[in-house]
Amino acid sequence: MDGMPASIPHRLTTLVARGPEPLVFDLAAGDRCRIVDPEGRQPGLLFASQALGLTELGEGEEAELAAAARAALGARGVDVLKLTGFRLFAADAEPGAETAFEAAADAVVALVPAGGAMTPDEQTPPTELKVEIATRAPATGLAPAPLAEPKLDLRIKAATAEAYRVKAGDYIQIIDVDGKQCSDFLAFDAAALERGKEFGLDPTVTRTLMGTANPGPGLHSKYFDARMNPLVEIVRDTVGRHDAFLLACSSKYYEDMGYPGHDNCTDNFNRALAPYGIEKRAGWPAINFFYNTFVSPDDSIGMDEPWSRPGDYVLLRALTDLVCASSSCADDIDVANAWEPTDIHVRVYDASETFSRGIAHRMTPDAEPRLTRESGFHPRTSVLTRKFVEYRGFWLADCYSDEGPIAEYWACRERAAIMDLSPLRKFEVIGPDAEELMQLAVTRNMKKLAVGQVVYTAMCYDHGGMIDDGTVFRLGQQNFRWICGEDYCGVHLRELAAKHGLKAWVKTATDQLHNVGVQGPRSREILAEIVVTPAHQPSLNELKWFRFTVGRIAGIPVIVSRTGYTGELGYEVFCHPDQAPAVWDAIMAAGKPHGLTPLGLKALDMVRIEAGLAFSGYEFCDQTDPFEAGIGFAVPKEKTDPYVGAEALKRRRETPSRKLVGLDISGAEHVGHGDCVHVGRAQIGVITSATRSPILGKTIALARLDVTYAELGTAVEIGKLDGQQKRIPAVVVAFPHYDPTKSRVRAEATPAEEAKAPAASPDAVSSMEPRGAETRA
Repeated sequence: MDGMPASIPHRLTTLVARGPEPLVFDLAAGDRCRIVDPEGRQPGLLFASQALGLTELGEGEEAELAAAARAALGARGVDVLKLTGFRLFAADAEPGAETAFEAAADAVVALVPAGGAMTPDEQTPPTELKVEIATRAPATGLAPAPLAEPKLDLRIKAATAEAYRVKAGDYIQIIDVDGKQCSDFLAFDAAALERGKEFGLDPTVTRTLMGTANPGPGLHSKYFDARMNPLVEIVRDTVGRHDAFLLACSSKYYEDMGYPGHDNCTDNFNRALAPYGIEKRAGWPAINFFYNTFVSPDDSIGMDEPWSRPGDYVLLRALTDLVCASSSCADDIDVANAWEPTDIHVRVYDASETFSRGIAHRMTPDAEPRLTRESGFHPRTSVLTRKFVEYRGFWLADCYSDEGPIAEYWACRERAAIMDLSPLRKFEVIGPDAEELMQLAVTRNMKKLAVGQVVYTAMCYDHGGMIDDGTVFRLGQQNFRWICGEDYCGVHLRELAAKHGLKAWVKTATDQLHNVGVQGPRSREILAEIVVTPAHQPSLNELKWFRFTVGRIAGIPVIVSRTGYTGELGYEVFCHPDQAPAVWDAIMAAGKPHGLTPLGLKALDMVRIEAGLAFSGYEFCDQTDPFEAGIGFAVPKEKTDPYVGAEALKRRRETPSRKLVGLDISGAEHVGHGDCVHVGRAQIGVITSATRSPILGKTIALARLDVTYAELGTAVEIGKLDGQQKRIPAVVVAFPHYDPTKSRVRAEATPAEEAKAPAASPDAVSSMEPRGAETRA
């Protein structure tokens, strides 16, 4: 963005266009616009009311996308008859390709990434286009566009506070205009105030009822008063880091710091609330949005710069008529507001508006935030439960209302269960150097992977710490699909390709491929009734462990893989999100005679711990290698081609310091992730995952221990309280705890035949198949 006069202040705005919906934005005369194709191979259409010096569209070209863009601009009052369309990027554009232009006059512009719905056996997902606008508008003080038509549009200047009324059902948006600025929030029951009673937000009641320091979007979203009546609920939160109900800053704080007479939020609130007859206080207990406080292990309370960035916000909904007050915190003597108080903006929207619930998810720290989204299966799962939790940017069911996690668990172990796994990240790796890129990026040998085969593997950093684990599907000679849990994998793969000069594209397909797991001893019978495959593809009954087939369910294109995360015979079914409800309906109808039951995250955690399956952030992180995560089988010695982390992993294999083990735990007391493991006074490890196993009738755990104490039969203790006052005896055992030979998940016979057959030897497994576990991150 060179060329702007240094004397004229300007700011950079970043937007993201995600197809097929048009992104509409404004340009002022003199604005410089840069459009980037981060992943490559993503054409786009741009419509504007002026010539931009770009390649114009031909007559009738991309008619459907053009119609959508014209309609979006028409809704903004633009004369669509005067629009000119421009084509951006070639079909084989390199990652990071860009085009730039300067607006000669004010304009409203629409950008649409080209491409439609992708079938599961294709690798052509429409991906994002990034827009950067350098404008001569002031660099600070500009609030983002409203979410809807505001009823109230209130600017709270730095170091001040304002009071305002909100009707029941209306929405309150509190915006950090320039970033890193705290805003205290108070709310009172308006009807009670009219009766001379003050009932405002109560931190103790809220924490007790919600079981969290700060409620967030989802099931536990409400803030209560002392009567246990809810006053507001959180609908959206783009930050997720706020103060846990400390006092708003007061005159005493500044006096104690040596600044008598300093502006403060408490005095500002007292003045703003005086017209409502609210009694003054020396310090107001408030929700302090964007204030970054924390409790250290020694129980001290600390603070740091806020996490909020320009335009970040919290959206609340009033649950009764309210008198509210918001501040822009006056603190300029420490890091609370990054040393420089700035403005806060408040908007109120009518109760008739509809806003999705969500928490902002960022792929990388500099990425644009994306609110929690619903999977393609959500229209079906949402009628079965309200117990949704935010998981990696998606809403997933924690459990289902009619059964609960224990019943769901038994359904998976004895019959069959269906679970939404759509948050798994999917990346299409294509191009003449696709195999070389994957060979470089993961620990398994991609040269041994056949078309139609799947392999579980690890992806590591140079030091041997894990980025993620996941599965690689080989769809063609130079066509791979990497399925994992971490968004950053796509960035990492693209950086590797650029660093090594490889001609390969890594395209994000997460929003084009949603999937359910169908797991349990009857899963084959259920899917065999409805999965239709062409003659050249394996039928469902022919599908071997860690293979996939292409077919249809109820006429809908699907890919079905024999993979899972439960330790049972099972499959995963991939389809386009638009067709997910119909796929769910077909599977549920076929599964009804077999007792097929929806399964949520709580039950899934139980079965995966029993089966010894690794979970990101628990069994592994960037400080643990695959051996310490219990998946050393995914690092074959025979792979001689260089790959990221190879030298470090060779050293770590030869000189291990920690090992993942199983533990059998005495009694039924709760044991959880992070509990310390001791021999005598010394801590020698940590619990990574634990559960009470229904089928084994005991508490079991996975733990990472010093190799000195990792031998089978070693007696250890799990420390509770401070690790020293209370101990729970345990013993080191082999894992998986359940079905250690993997005879159930590897079953090649029908369920009736399985019951008569001897367990398969662990050595009778292909070198491309997992010997200890199969997993999902």
